[in-house]
Amino acid sequence: MNVEPRMPSGKTHDSITFLLTVPVIILFWKITGSVALSALAGSSFLFGGLMFGPDLDTRSVQYHRWGWFKALWYPYRFFFPHRSFWTHGLIFGTLIRLIYFLGVFTLLAVGGFSIATLLIYGSQPEGISYVDTWSKAGQYLRGLFGEWFMYVVFGGLWVGAASHSLADWALSYIKTGKP
Repeated sequence: MNVEPRMPSGKTHDSITFLLTVPVIILFWKITGSVALSALAGSSFLFGGLMFGPDLDTRSVQYHRWGWFKALWYPYRFFFPHRSFWTHGLIFGTLIRLIYFLGVFTLLAVGGFSIATLLIYGSQPEGISYVDTWSKAGQYLRGLFGEWFMYVVFGGLWVGAASHSLADWALSYIKTGKP
């Protein structure tokens, strides 16, 4: 019988995330020299570990934390089997989740913006309005955190997800001798 070994519980993954938050903040502070970027990295790490980790492909603690918004993850769960290279992989897992989430978020934001302007003004905004709005948001964030903020956010998300995958692999190796 080929049974997948039991993985660390959601509580164990949460504990690992909380335990590593301060070391991650210190690491990013040493790398960036910026308190603001270090705090952003720590926040991204917490979000990555608690809300944005590899187990969004199952009915996990992370998945249920999204509350009403967990419906955003239905297509993701449908397309990616649990513990696949695409969800738990160190290289692509976080990147795929981020691209997926930003794509869904963008569609919802554009849809909401379009509906709101149609109801309020009686017409649709021009396409350039969307580009201008995203551009201004990017300028604001770069002004607040510097040019490297996107890399720091991705780094924090990636380390948060990587800690999850590494804990899964370590427990699998301890129990079976295989990652």
